[in-house]
Amino acid sequence: MEVRDIMTEPICIDKADTLSHALDVMEKKGTRRLLVTHDDKFLGILTMRNITKELGTRKKGSKPASSLHVATAVSDNYVKVFPDTKLTDAVTLMVKNEGVIIVFENEQVLGWITPTELLDRNNLDGYVAEVMQKDPIVVSPAERVSHVRRLMLDNNIGRVPVVEGDKLVGMVTEKDIATAMRSFRDIVEGSKQDSRIKNLIVEDIMKIGVKTVYTNTPTSDVARLMLQENIGGVPVVNLEEQMVGFVTRRSIVNGLVQ
Repeated sequence: MEVRDIMTEPICIDKADTLSHALDVMEKKGTRRLLVTHDDKFLGILTMRNITKELGTRKKGSKPASSLHVATAVSDNYVKVFPDTKLTDAVTLMVKNEGVIIVFENEQVLGWITPTELLDRNNLDGYVAEVMQKDPIVVSPAERVSHVRRLMLDNNIGRVPVVEGDKLVGMVTEKDIATAMRSFRDIVEGSKQDSRIKNLIVEDIMKIGVKTVYTNTPTSDVARLMLQENIGGVPVVNLEEQMVGFVTRRSIVNGLVQ
């Protein structure tokens, strides 16, 4: 199979657009990344992680997301391949660089491949226990959002289970943090943002009613769940409903390579 067989058309945004507009597009399209262009030229990738990083930095002062441009958060976290590149070779490069695959021909973007396409078009064998992260990073409901943001950026992860005692109580994602940071920049007066953000805790923004799977859930079933619910990661629990691991789209893709 070649990359041309499963690539899809990327969702594009201009570098001159605002981060606020980018968040709206991501929400509408149900995606975590956009292809950045200008004058029909490919410039890079904008991810939810880039936005989370940009909106949380003090260097931008108190500027609202509606005045920060996409150009400030463009990433080169991608791999360029030709349409006839073998899919197995492209996925190996994708895992190595922890990015996405951009398909080029004659300097023109033909399409891209993200973990979504790989989960949707591959016959996945085995069980969750074989691809899950056994010691995932977790946080408590009382932890500061600013700390969790730093944790995500430092560890290159997009979501963290929220645990109280030995009980899973929620999930916080980079989208939740980006949305919160956007609201602060748009609503809270600049001089008060630092103190207000420091008081923001995980419990204020986390999602509850988190989907879970078991260690013996087939990998194909959890991939289907992720695609249907448009979620990037699912906690893995045992029969006592205690969390024993975490499975993400990326960990499944890594399993494909292995």
